[in-house]
Amino acid sequence: MFESVADHSYAVADLTSPEAGERAAAGAILAVAIGATEQHGPHLPLSTDTDIAAALCARLAALRPDVLVAPAIPYGASGEHAGFPGTLSIGQAALELLVVELCRSATDTFHRILLVNWHGGNLEPLRRAETLLRSESRDVRVYLPRYQGDLHAGRSETAVQLALTPERVRLDRAEPGDVRPLTQLMPLLRDAGVRSVSANGVLGDPTGASADEGAALLDHLTTDLLDRTRLWWPVAALERTVRP
Repeated sequence: MFESVADHSYAVADLTSPEAGERAAAGAILAVAIGATEQHGPHLPLSTDTDIAAALCARLAALRPDVLVAPAIPYGASGEHAGFPGTLSIGQAALELLVVELCRSATDTFHRILLVNWHGGNLEPLRRAETLLRSESRDVRVYLPRYQGDLHAGRSETAVQLALTPERVRLDRAEPGDVRPLTQLMPLLRDAGVRSVSANGVLGDPTGASADEGAALLDHLTTDLLDRTRLWWPVAALERTVRP
């Protein structure tokens, strides 16, 4: 299991302006979690995507002391979840604009920006924003997690949320949704959204998920994120052999 590093302050919002400037001058990477507030079936909180993205940023910061973590963005492009109570979507255009303007402002201070995304609906606007920002010579990278698992509110996300905040998971309400593979579901999702294929909002089967399984997946994702950032921004002596 990963352990926290109590003596490493990584939340940029907790710093003063001069302190942030000092960390930026030393080459700090600013990590921003890009999440969503949307339905995750009858058993997971609306904040699930934001929770997981924020956890990955925190874990990376504990492994790389040159990483600072910005407040998470809790809204995304969640139009495919329309019709389910609690879903709060700002749409693709607004998300793209938000990310572009945020990164333009952030690069006044920090030269390296990492966007850690968990919600699939954010992919297209984030890619467009990344392309535009990099064309402006801003060092912005988008991290998209790579893992084998179901699509939405299924076993994978349920296991991770059990590892993070088990008290917020209504496991007794967990039930299967549409378990067809993405290749079959994607055309239907693009045409009519999640409600057209899953009455309970679940894409996958969350039953049987466990905190241990979620912890293992978090470890895998953290290692992948660390490896990817090492390729983008190598760091030598600052890295610690610890686990967040």
